[in-house]
Amino acid sequence: MEARTERRYAVNNGYRYGVTSTNAYEAYAGAGELLRALAAPIRLAIVSELANGERCVHELVETLGAPQPLVSQHLRVLRGAGVVRGSRRGREIAYALVDEHIAHIVADAVSHSGEAT
Repeated sequence: MEARTERRYAVNNGYRYGVTSTNAYEAYAGAGELLRALAAPIRLAIVSELANGERCVHELVETLGAPQPLVSQHLRVLRGAGVVRGSRRGREIAYALVDEHIAHIVADAVSHSGEAT
């Protein structure tokens, strides 16, 4: 007997997003974790900056105007959530986005928040 997986679609602004019923909860739970990791404004700014390419902590500190310990702390959260990865560059660690989709999510959220309601 062949197992059937029911496909459900969430419709949002005319787009259909397919989520199989067998993994729907896991997909939504994963999306919730991602959104929680992005919930701080400075993390959104870090992701926006990393959308332009990899950066070291001191570059993010200069660009964002935030203290180094604060930037490092938020990078740690983003790394733990699988949003960014670090690679050693001599004595420094260069951070980059794991997936470009995350940059699009942040750009869309920032754009949407600026729209008149």
